[in-house]
Amino acid sequence: MTAAAQQQPAPPALPEAASVRAIHGAAHATAPISLAEVNRRAELMARFDRSYLVPAETFLYMAEQLTDPGRPGGPFRALTIDGRRAFRYHSVYYDTPGLRSFHDHRQGRRLRFKVRERVYEDTGERQFEVKLKGKRGDTVKHRRPIAGADTPLDPGYRAFLAETLHRAYGIGSPATLRPSLSTDYLRATFVADGERITCDAGLVCDDLRAGRRVTCGADLVLVETKTAGHLTDADRLLHACGVRPAVFTKYCGALAVLRPALPANRWRRAARWAFGGGDPAEGAEREGPAVGHGATDRRCGPPAP
Repeated sequence: MTAAAQQQPAPPALPEAASVRAIHGAAHATAPISLAEVNRRAELMARFDRSYLVPAETFLYMAEQLTDPGRPGGPFRALTIDGRRAFRYHSVYYDTPGLRSFHDHRQGRRLRFKVRERVYEDTGERQFEVKLKGKRGDTVKHRRPIAGADTPLDPGYRAFLAETLHRAYGIGSPATLRPSLSTDYLRATFVADGERITCDAGLVCDDLRAGRRVTCGADLVLVETKTAGHLTDADRLLHACGVRPAVFTKYCGALAVLRPALPANRWRRAARWAFGGGDPAEGAEREGPAVGHGATDRRCGPPAP
């Protein structure tokens, strides 16, 4: 390297996305809760999930209300491990060559499932996960740790998948599974008794078969409320702000954009908004008026400085 090259200043750091700043700020503005206490108070391996695509400013308003020390029943607290309150996640989804899991979800089949490897990048922990649809329409998760150099396609994990599908649905396991999509994002988790809210920012999705990538909008926080059934306070706050549940999942929404030829009308509008362009109201469930960046309620302004 020449002396002139050595003297060149380093390129400026890219500005942190508004969504990333928002979840860091909200997580550090409330009291911590340990993983052991989360599992005791709100593990929710069987639960109802509701997904929202939330502008960062509206997310901060919601978080401010939920983490208020004066909140009836006590404030939501932020999952904290070794002082860290936002965590890097990497997931790889597995599907058949014909994308059976994707199409079963598209068609609303009751006996449907997703298979993935989840990596908690800050600790190195890996889990093999099978997500099923329960009899009440709830999500039921089954998981098994992945050790060492093992992969989800090894015989032990394939046997776990086959046993899970047979026990829950009475069906056989797919003969062939291949990596289909990977996701990377930053997550903060807020917890109260029987309720958990996951908040994801900086989502990047890679099509592992076609070699294409999409990135979520820098201003959007992907919020999922998880509960045993009833609406959470987070749901009510978001509804009051005109934000409705979105017809969106990371796996199906990303594939809808990455592979335009797929029949994916169910997710395409919300996915277009999440990954670049589109009207947020188009991606919301039709439960009432929905808006994206404009709040319809005076309580939905930005948090006080």
